[in-house]
Amino acid sequence: MTTQAHVYVIGDVIGVGFRAWTKIQAKQLGIVGWVRNVFTKPEVFGNSGGVEAIVQGEEEKVEAMVARLQDGSPVSRVDDIQVYWQKPQDIMEIFEIRK
Repeated sequence: MTTQAHVYVIGDVIGVGFRAWTKIQAKQLGIVGWVRNVFTKPEVFGNSGGVEAIVQGEEEKVEAMVARLQDGSPVSRVDDIQVYWQKPQDIMEIFEIRK
């Protein structure tokens, strides 16, 4: 069964290749969705922004992706993540980096 997680990643995750790393992790796990930098939600990320992602796929693969996002890439620093589990409204076909 397909599940979806809407994830906000808080920390030093902009300008360090985090989105590209996220896309690689999604490909390895075989999940779909998107990732983007966000600067417009200071109530979530503070003044420096953060990364937002939607990850979609089999439940155990999505859980594995959320764990990887929590750990972060080798050159990032993840302070916290917020995860919102959702029922997918649209089934996505690829994983993309959004602007």
